[in-house]
Amino acid sequence: MAKKESRRMQELRKKVEDKPYQPIEALSLLKETATAKFPEAAEAHIRLGIDPKYTDQQLRTTVALPKGTGQIVRVAVIARGEKVTEATNAGADIVGSEELIDEIQQGRMDFDRLIATPDVMPQVAKLGRLLGPRGLMPSPKGGTVTSDITQAIADFKAGKLEFRADRTGIVHVMFGKVSFSPEDLLVNLKALQETIDRNRPSGAKGRYWRTMFVSATMGPSIQVDVNALRDMKSEAA
Repeated sequence: MAKKESRRMQELRKKVEDKPYQPIEALSLLKETATAKFPEAAEAHIRLGIDPKYTDQQLRTTVALPKGTGQIVRVAVIARGEKVTEATNAGADIVGSEELIDEIQQGRMDFDRLIATPDVMPQVAKLGRLLGPRGLMPSPKGGTVTSDITQAIADFKAGKLEFRADRTGIVHVMFGKVSFSPEDLLVNLKALQETIDRNRPSGAKGRYWRTMFVSATMGPSIQVDVNALRDMKSEAA
């Protein structure tokens, strides 16, 4: 049985026309349709012309959002020796070695990003079943397996996000908060688009971009004119 849509959502849908909007118009409308009683995120849902069941059509990468995410990011680091001190000095919220791996195995999950140095990855590998489904497993592609701990912590605290296309070829990613101005949201959305273009999988054939929709967490979907976004010049943060 289909879930009945709330009257609030029914009213909000009336504000959205069934057409691709110019990027700035879409983001202004996104703010207008964010009427939930909590600070909503701005989300992008992008359908790409890829089939991720083939390894050369998978997309997994990171984007540095120039205007940040609007969130406080709790970073945990698994390392050894001097790297533990380096991580602490760089502002990591949680730092440890084998004891932190044990705590995570026992259910500790009070972090948003987990960074590991390459030398501890053989031990971290056993956390795959726990961390994988949550999108927290460190990976070189995601920038979370690295020897440059200081830079990685700074990047993720400043607004670097890891994202991937799901098995249907759709990217779901938060690119800011509804409290941001339309202009700041546009800077972040443009950075996301450029990152997706720059990391086009080698096996992607034909039309790469299919559709892009944006929405507030509890708002209706608004279609963005992808070609108009791609034709825009990126602005400095």
